[in-house]
Amino acid sequence: MTTSLPSSLTLSQEPATPIVIVGHVDHGKSTLIGRLLHDTDNLQDGKVAQIIESSKKRGLKIEWSFLLDSLQIERDQGVTVDSTRIPFLLGKREYVIVDAPGHRQFLRNMITGAADAEAAVLVVDAAEGAREQTRRHAMLLHLIGIRHVLVLLNKVDLLDFDQAKVEAVEKSVSELLKKLDLEAALFIPASARDGDNIASRSDRMPWYKGPTLTEALAQVPSPASRAELPLRLPVQDVYRFDDKRYVAGRIERGRVRVGDTVIIGTQKTPAKISSIASWHTAPQISAAAGQSVAVTLEPDVIPDRGDLLHLQETPPVAASRIRTRLFWLRQEPLRVGESFHLRLATAEHAVTVTSIESVVNLDDLTEYAGEEVPAEGFAEITLSAAETILFDPFTPGTADGRGVLVDRQQRIVGGAPLLGPADIAQGEKLIHPTGSDVTVQDRTRAKGHRGGVFWLTGLSGSGKSTLARATESALFADGVDVTVLDGDTLRAGLCKDLGFSEADRTENVRRAAEVARILRDAGQVVLVALISPLLSDRALARQILGEDFAEVFVDADLATCEQRDPKGLYAAARSGKISGFTGIDAPYEAPVSPALHLKTSAGSVESETKTLASFIKETVRLSGALKARS
Repeated sequence: MTTSLPSSLTLSQEPATPIVIVGHVDHGKSTLIGRLLHDTDNLQDGKVAQIIESSKKRGLKIEWSFLLDSLQIERDQGVTVDSTRIPFLLGKREYVIVDAPGHRQFLRNMITGAADAEAAVLVVDAAEGAREQTRRHAMLLHLIGIRHVLVLLNKVDLLDFDQAKVEAVEKSVSELLKKLDLEAALFIPASARDGDNIASRSDRMPWYKGPTLTEALAQVPSPASRAELPLRLPVQDVYRFDDKRYVAGRIERGRVRVGDTVIIGTQKTPAKISSIASWHTAPQISAAAGQSVAVTLEPDVIPDRGDLLHLQETPPVAASRIRTRLFWLRQEPLRVGESFHLRLATAEHAVTVTSIESVVNLDDLTEYAGEEVPAEGFAEITLSAAETILFDPFTPGTADGRGVLVDRQQRIVGGAPLLGPADIAQGEKLIHPTGSDVTVQDRTRAKGHRGGVFWLTGLSGSGKSTLARATESALFADGVDVTVLDGDTLRAGLCKDLGFSEADRTENVRRAAEVARILRDAGQVVLVALISPLLSDRALARQILGEDFAEVFVDADLATCEQRDPKGLYAAARSGKISGFTGIDAPYEAPVSPALHLKTSAGSVESETKTLASFIKETVRLSGALKARS
């Protein structure tokens, strides 16, 4: 891309320090910011009068939060719906205050709002203490890597400024943070509405000897502290100006100087920094972390957006399989095999979820093994890409490794700090799973139903295959995209190398489940007709398939099955020609609590087919049009 050099590339000598404000929905974040801006003379002329007038119209005392409520929906609902970024001057130092949403519906905006913050102010209502969103936001601070945390114990006027009560709240919040490997730099008791301990010391809390909020903010480390780390300059774009080509981006770490030789991206092309441009200022000979720059290269190579410029002696990590800490934002659970784009600085990579290592229980912050990540859940997962990704592992207190996952509609669905390369078994080094850009939601809308797997288990002769094929015909006639995986059909092809030992039976079930998962993910309704006699084998299938697995017990007693004996197998087993046959000399473990129990000893094929078809249609939630046709 070649355009004139934009003014946004001005070289900033002193980068602003971003501070994110987080906390439970009604604990006073917006009020705090409004009061802070007022008490430090950072409000435009006339703003206080507007706030007073807005408050009077609603029958309220002065309401500082109205300063930030630029959207009418915020006034109507009493919640902040988007991250608000406000330049803020404290002495000669510039900050950017980020008011991040507290309501769980808007946590996606908090992920983006807090992504570049150097420090956080966690607002806790001293009268209420830590709440559900306090835990979530503390977890997010842990996830994003913000380690300089100031805890503002707000509304201490509701506790009559009682020191013992305030210290009790401080202790409980401190214990919560310790569970997340966080330690507050300071606890500040305050009343944001009245200005106690915001910019001036409160005479109502003589027992508090610590700094005010403004004094504490002045002690927050500057972004310039990253200047001593190895150089990382992600390419934002390439511009043409005055017959020169400028490579533009923001320096995330380190320093760059005229004359430095840098390495460009995974192509590893070396180039020398010929000049560092700025706008309406003298040319620069160096620039540091936090500054936006436009450099010229010699030779005049053309990097791509997302390429990472670094020094040869201090390269980033290069990997295609990466361990990732995740905060999941989508309302549907995350499962293995789903694909997204990973945004990392200015780069974007197609990735697939290869495995879910652990999931966090937000009630007590413990971890457990899980097959999916619930909505708004935290987990550790592994992402795989078809290309090499350059990154620095997530480091608390820096921007290193801070990524986000986006879906096909470019919506952010997860925060994803990168922990490091994942261990790869020798046989997996050349395996890079890829996923479809067609989402589950796309397929559901197109087909009028979602995918699902219905696992028909029962003795040989109980009617599994007969019911599966009859139900397949009935569902197909109703417009359902349906497939049957029959045990004999699988053993004639995919599983023809397997025998009937216990290990081979388990592998037969595993293969059937993996095929069913692929078909299910493509939006199909899958009927698996398989004896699968052991509870452990069916549990394995459930583990592979997740929540879209429905166990259907096709129940006919042994005498009925032997009487039917459509394949002559029972007779062969009784005569000793077949050994290890289920129901004769091998056990069948009946389902304990199947999703559907069909008793086929007496029922007709027609009635049981109707029951099964109705159950499936209700489960996959057929659209109104399809329901009408059925």
